[in-house]
Amino acid sequence: MLTFILIVLMMFLIPGPAVFITVSQTMKGGKKSGLLTALGIAVGDFIHTIAAVVGLSAILMTSALAFEIVKYVGAAYLIFLGVKAFIQKTEKEDKPVVQQGKDLSFRQALVIELLNPKTALFFLAFLPQFVQNDGLPVNVQLLMLGLTFVLMSILYTSTLVFLSTALGGAFFLKSKPKTNWLGKGIGIVYISLGLRLAFQTRVA
Repeated sequence: MLTFILIVLMMFLIPGPAVFITVSQTMKGGKKSGLLTALGIAVGDFIHTIAAVVGLSAILMTSALAFEIVKYVGAAYLIFLGVKAFIQKTEKEDKPVVQQGKDLSFRQALVIELLNPKTALFFLAFLPQFVQNDGLPVNVQLLMLGLTFVLMSILYTSTLVFLSTALGGAFFLKSKPKTNWLGKGIGIVYISLGLRLAFQTRVA
């Protein structure tokens, strides 16, 4: 377990979609939106964990068609969010930007995480590497490892939320012109992540 935790911590040092999405949502909607995004990602990871435990994720590894369908649906959703964020204009200043998008933060993060086939393959291929033959039942060990990852993930993304809020969130959200440019930047991030996902292969 200690080896597993250390490897996951090292993996977190490499920024991925979860990092960019969490930070961008925090900068756009404030601390609450960021925390809801972190929660959405964690719930998505938990569902992937359950899928890996019961073997459903194996479909994505053995079926090229299933992988391609999930991949392109996920990519299309990311690009849609990116285009929407890029063209969306900031509301009037009497309606704080901080109040926008909070209701969608959790759902968007959850859908994005669920529609990333690489996440499913990660849990299916990575978790079994730490299963002990002379330990608890395999399913129990996989569940424990997955839940450990989910807990570490939400702690990590929540830390990013607080750091983003402390270091720059208030500066951007107080200025309407800066918020407009921030929205376009967030849109570019989502579109880039969508294109990246679209060109991913099944090779882990």
